[in-house]
This record gives sequence, structure tokens and C-alpha cells, in this order.
Amino acid sequence: MTLIMGIVNVTPDSFSDGGRFLDADAGAAHGRALRASGAQLLDVGGESTRPGAARVDPALERDRVLPVIAALAGDGAVVSVDTMNADTAVAAVAAGARVVNDVSGGLADPEMLVAVAQTDADVVLQHWRGHSADMYAHASYGDLRDELVRELDGRIAAAVAAGIAPERIVVDPGIGFGKRGAQNWQALRALDAVAALGHRMLVGTSRKRFLAETLATADAAVGSALPSGVAAADAAVVSEQRRDLATAVTSVLAAQAGAWAVRVHDVAATRDALRILAAWDGADRPAPEGATTR
Repeated sequence: MTLIMGIVNVTPDSFSDGGRFLDADAGAAHGRALRASGAQLLDVGGESTRPGAARVDPALERDRVLPVIAALAGDGAVVSVDTMNADTAVAAVAAGARVVNDVSGGLADPEMLVAVAQTDADVVLQHWRGHSADMYAHASYGDLRDELVRELDGRIAAAVAAGIAPERIVVDPGIGFGKRGAQNWQALRALDAVAALGHRMLVGTSRKRFLAETLATADAAVGSALPSGVAAADAAVVSEQRRDLATAVTSVLAAQAGAWAVRVHDVAATRDALRILAAWDGADRPAPEGATTR
């Protein structure tokens, strides 16, 4: 069964829950709540990667994430660190993280892959075309499916060359990163090709703008009432609850496409959706907590 990676943003400016769990105690408590709701992995991040976000000093990033990682790992949770900085990754593994989730696929910090190779942590290599400040400047594709797979394959080769064993590698299509609107749907339709690369696959659609845009466009098309002064197809009017429902649906579809794990904010909604999928498929046992077998 596909695993659930719960998101623990220890940031003031993440697009969905920035500032809610900035305090270390609040972040750890949130992680524990996600775990109690059914998350088998917890992804702790101290730097927002929302479009337009400013970079964070690595020392500040470490101050944010390390206490939370240590607390959650001390509880026995399987913890991932969401970072593009090699020094943060190494410190996080020392604090108890078992996965390094690098949204840049090792491109942002040239030391990252070698640093991870010297640990026993797994690594997530995401498809990436630039930092948040200018990610959409690179959202031009001839054949998105082909370019996505080819660029991910290049990151896999770089990781292996740096000394990371293939069984430690997870790939992520980078939904919402360097992709506009419909391009994200194209990337999701390419999950079969991403899975065919032969590595575990992580998929994260949680609460992302393209889901809200899709729902807002559908609302406008059927004449749903919009608040006064709000333009049709405005993603900002789509509630968090509706985004979570859309996330659960896309998580089920990702699971059907072979996802090893899905990264979400609302663990309970996705947990229930995956349970229904398991029943549909005739499986009656959920994945065990921490089932990160390679």
C-alpha cells in the first residue's frame, strides 16, 4: 500500500500553513498528530519552496528543523528532512532523519549528493528547474513527458556517480515546480514513465494551486456563485477543505500509478481515501508504520 508522508512545515511563509508550526514544540506536536492520523513518514522543512519564496540562511534552517527532527525521531517516527542544503541534510541525519528530500534533486547545492552518499539515508530526487523566485521562467517544454523523465534520469545518474546506491533513491516528478497549470496534469499523466525508471516514486500534489485552479474553473463553467468582486476561475476562493479533497483524489490516482508515497498536509483525508482504494483492490491491511523498505 502507498505510504503517507505528512508535511511538517517549520516556516513562517509556506504557501498553505506557514507560521502555524514555526515554534519547535508546535512543529513536533503537529508531527505527532500527523503520525497519530496515519502518516508513516514525516517530512520536516525549514525553508519554504512556494513560488516567489526567498531563500533562507542555512543556519536558520537548521535552527528550525533540527529540534523538531530530534524530537520526532526520538519518538520512533521515520523522519525526512526537506532541504536543498548539504550541511542541513548531514545535520538532520545526525539528528535522526532517515530520508533527505531535496526538491532540487541535488542541483541547488553541488555538495548535496556526495554528502548524502556518506550517510545511510535515502534521498528523494525531485524534478526541478530553478529556485522559487524564478521557477516559472523555466516552465517551457517541447515534450513534457520526455523531458521530465530524461531530466530525472540524469539526476539518478548523478546520484549513483556520487556514491548513492540505486536502492536508496526515490524520484519525484516535482508537481508545481517549474510547471504551470495544465503542465502539472501532464506530469501526473507521465507517472507511469517516471515509475518505469525503476525507483520508488514520491508524489506531492497537496493543496497546490493547479488543483484549486481546476476547481475554480469548473465552478465558473457551471455558474457557481462567486463572492462579489471575485473573478471567475480565481483559485484563491477555493477552500482548504476542497483542496484537501482534491489532494486525496490525486493521491489515490498516484497510488494506482505506482507511487511509493504521497506527501500531504491532511493525512486523515488521504488515509481514508487510500483505505477505500485498498478495499477496492481487495487488500485489507494498511502499510505498517515506517515501511520504507527499499
